[in-house]
Amino acid sequence: MRARFILIALPLALAACNQTASAPPTAAPVAGTPTVSSNVTPAGFRLPEGAGCTGAVNRFRAIMDNDLATGHVARGVYDQITKEIDGAASLCASGNDAGARAAISASRSRHGYPAG
Repeated sequence: MRARFILIALPLALAACNQTASAPPTAAPVAGTPTVSSNVTPAGFRLPEGAGCTGAVNRFRAIMDNDLATGHVARGVYDQITKEIDGAASLCASGNDAGARAAISASRSRHGYPAG
């Protein structure tokens, strides 16, 4: 009789443990941080095409804009990298292709972005 009670009571006791936890409340955004709608790159995202320093500058700028929009980079870091990209763009505009590409490469490396 006792074994029969255990066989019936045990599954009921285990079933009571299967509660679903409610989702934790989401924190309000901190002032000064960008509002992120999604941390995933949009499906239609394409890197700009182009050769030489112009292509390198435009691609890295697009990557950074996407990383800011998706919350993968803080605004302060984004601003710093944007200044570096602007410097490389100036070198490129002045005809210094090698210098501009080297500046983009150095910025990518300094901030942990793979060579591209």
